[in-house]
Amino acid sequence: MTRLPASRRTTLLAALALGACARPTLSTDDLSPAYGKRVEGSRGMVAASHPDAAAAGAEILRAGGNAADAAVATAFALSVTDISQTGLGGGGALTFYDARRQKAEHLSFYPRTGGDSAWAKVDTGAAAARAPGRAAAVPGMVAGLLETQRRFGRLSRVQVMAPAIRLARDGFVVSPLLSRTIASSRAKLNAYPAARAIFLPDSEPLRPGALLVQPALAATLEGIAAGGAEAFYKGAIAEQLARDVQARGGLITAHDMSRYPVAEMIPLCAAWRGFTVLSAPPPMGGSAVLEMLQMAEATGITSAGGFTDRPAAVTSLAGVMRTAQADAGWWRGDPQVMAVPARGVASAEYARDRAQVAAGPVVDSVKRGDAWTHDAAALPAACASYPYASATRPASSAGSSHDADAPNDDGTSFTSHLSVVDAEGNAVSATTTVGVLFGSGVYTGGFFLNSSAANLDARTRGPNRYANSTMSPTLVLDGGKVRLVIGAAGSQYIQPAIAQVTVRILAFNEDPGRAITAPRIQTSVGRREVEVEPGFSSEVYAALVAAGYRPASRVADIAFGGVHGVYVRRDGMRIGIADPRRDGVARGQ
Repeated sequence: MTRLPASRRTTLLAALALGACARPTLSTDDLSPAYGKRVEGSRGMVAASHPDAAAAGAEILRAGGNAADAAVATAFALSVTDISQTGLGGGGALTFYDARRQKAEHLSFYPRTGGDSAWAKVDTGAAAARAPGRAAAVPGMVAGLLETQRRFGRLSRVQVMAPAIRLARDGFVVSPLLSRTIASSRAKLNAYPAARAIFLPDSEPLRPGALLVQPALAATLEGIAAGGAEAFYKGAIAEQLARDVQARGGLITAHDMSRYPVAEMIPLCAAWRGFTVLSAPPPMGGSAVLEMLQMAEATGITSAGGFTDRPAAVTSLAGVMRTAQADAGWWRGDPQVMAVPARGVASAEYARDRAQVAAGPVVDSVKRGDAWTHDAAALPAACASYPYASATRPASSAGSSHDADAPNDDGTSFTSHLSVVDAEGNAVSATTTVGVLFGSGVYTGGFFLNSSAANLDARTRGPNRYANSTMSPTLVLDGGKVRLVIGAAGSQYIQPAIAQVTVRILAFNEDPGRAITAPRIQTSVGRREVEVEPGFSSEVYAALVAAGYRPASRVADIAFGGVHGVYVRRDGMRIGIADPRRDGVARGQ
């Protein structure tokens, strides 16, 4: 990108600010760090991890679109504004709720391996460094978003993609967070002259306040808007993508691109505190969210009244999180090729069994439980509409320690989440990603290819398989109405963040704005360390030490779970919440 002269940048930014017909005059309060983090509206609401993307979704709602239209518009916009964390070269998952039919559906469009048998091999160390393209799996983002639009939307593809095209073509203002991610990925971006010209003009990372214009990405988006999924998965874009990946040692072919399938799935369901909680089935990580919520109930955490100054509740929470993560690290994988007892993991009966482990002595490494024992249990009545099938237990499924057999999990992955509720009560919870920052680094067509193949392990790696993920787009229903739409970004921080915020809102009755800003903890299966954000009482730290944990202070930042959600009060008021740990905001009507 050619950097605009200062005078021209000033003029352009002034012109953008003067769009009085589009934006109200900002007060000094509006300019505070808390601006847009908690927003109320009586009709539609969008919460997303970038202000321009949230504005894109709100624009589509005002134009008569429904929640699906707004979610697709927001996700495409995030592919422009959050390009270090999500994009056309990535994938994701979403859960859609149809208020009229009172029915939820789940679409998984996470990256997938191709047909070559070499996908069964694991590249590590020097081999992986020599062939970074091996980290890239076939991207599902475009297919998933367009399938969402086709099945659930009401506006045209051209309409919902227009805001993203505008952001790519005309540019948007670089935030301090985006500037930092560019700086931290300098080596990866330098590998491609085209990427270097855009993100490192004059060999320096774009600074906060600079205008980021992406003409190649705009052209790709325009091609998709005109030609649909076929324009991306067949023809020139797919062929160039395959050449660029293979030049970096990758395996994706044009044929692989042409065969990418979106998986239509039944959401995982749990009855919890009178609510019906729906989350993402394998290969996504929703079972861990449901297990944490169930164990929070079984251990008495949900009746504690709060976390911040209640040592017993926080120490119990640490045990619940470690135990659920031991299960999550193993009981996941592409259900098309391996048996996963996800229904058992999410059951209240299994949670009661595991709650005894969570409440027991703190050990160096938590072992996974035998989720097969409850996988065929009867579904609760609230979940009758979501008959997620139980799995058949394989012959060899003996338990062992997490450390010995846990799949790979890259804790540096970043993601993006959005939540939408429209005026009719339809809702979407969607999480998308390119994996680690800027994905594999392979840059083609103005976007980056994912690094999701690194999430496969010895049990799951092979041809034509979806990679594993901790993504957990979640909906909470109260009767036939949506009460909470929630999800998070941040790899292994996703499920604990969702669980903590959900418990605060629905069990402790905290204001959603307070719940999302409140301090959190994070545990690790194989270590006694507990990461603790500032804000907990000193008694909490003392209790963690007394229980056998090693609390470590952790400054709240981008990695610590970026939660975005919409809470619907019983009077119908929508409250959009955006995590202050990220750039996101809520926009409503």
